[in-house]
Amino acid sequence: MPKKTKINFADIQLLVMDVDGVLTDGNITINDDGSEGKSFNLQDGHGIKMWQRAGLKVAFLSGRFSKPTKYRAEELEVDYCIHGCIEKLPELKKLLAEMNVPAERTAYIGDDLLDLPPIKYVGFGSAVANAVDEVKEAADYVTKRRGGDGAVREVIDLILKNAGRWQELMKRYQPDS
Repeated sequence: MPKKTKINFADIQLLVMDVDGVLTDGNITINDDGSEGKSFNLQDGHGIKMWQRAGLKVAFLSGRFSKPTKYRAEELEVDYCIHGCIEKLPELKKLLAEMNVPAERTAYIGDDLLDLPPIKYVGFGSAVANAVDEVKEAADYVTKRRGGDGAVREVIDLILKNAGRWQELMKRYQPDS
């Protein structure tokens, strides 16, 4: 369970997350031709799709511009993919204004110091298990799983279950009785 809760989970409308170190393990492969490769966890991806089926919005907010991030966002039909922003809080504020979603109804997942201002700003801030200490200390919840190893799915499941949305989503996976 969360360390502290600033919000009722049922009020959360938007999940914003960092990419490198959260959706990935933080490693970046640079190929001989200069192209970049990343590995994304399939359970995290499925969790994002479940989040969307619950009628909720999702955004990526990454400090690095990356084609693999863009492709993953497109594949998952993520509502917003903002990357290449070093100062995340101003970008987050612009996003929330554009989407007309209050900070209190927003969840954020991060791992490094660039994520500290957004984690403190939103209604529910999470840090992955391998986040830097300062981010863990500021977070409302610290995952058991590491970034790139199902940490995003852990946060999504936590929110959906505590918001009372889980059972409806599970109907899709239940055999006909």
